[in-house]
Amino acid sequence: MVRCPRCNAIGIIKTSWTDINPERRFYCCSKRGTNHGIIDWYDPPICERAAQIIPELLRNMNSLQASVARYQGEARRMKIMLGCTWLVLVLYFLVK
Repeated sequence: MVRCPRCNAIGIIKTSWTDINPERRFYCCSKRGTNHGIIDWYDPPICERAAQIIPELLRNMNSLQASVARYQGEARRMKIMLGCTWLVLVLYFLVK
């Protein structure tokens, strides 16, 4: 169990999402509102190549997820337009 050296609170594990330490877990103070920084690293350091690749992969994944969300919205709008078109055609042939 790791304790905060400043307030002796039990350390909790959080995950770093920085470009320098992507997805590397660390211990920090469990008291809310305190900024006692990193107490100790939970995970060992990753190799330099992985530190270069992981942030780029995360950016690409986020970009692809945004594209998927955009295309899903567009597909939904197209389905609504198609349904409206069919409704207009049915009404046209019923009235005619």
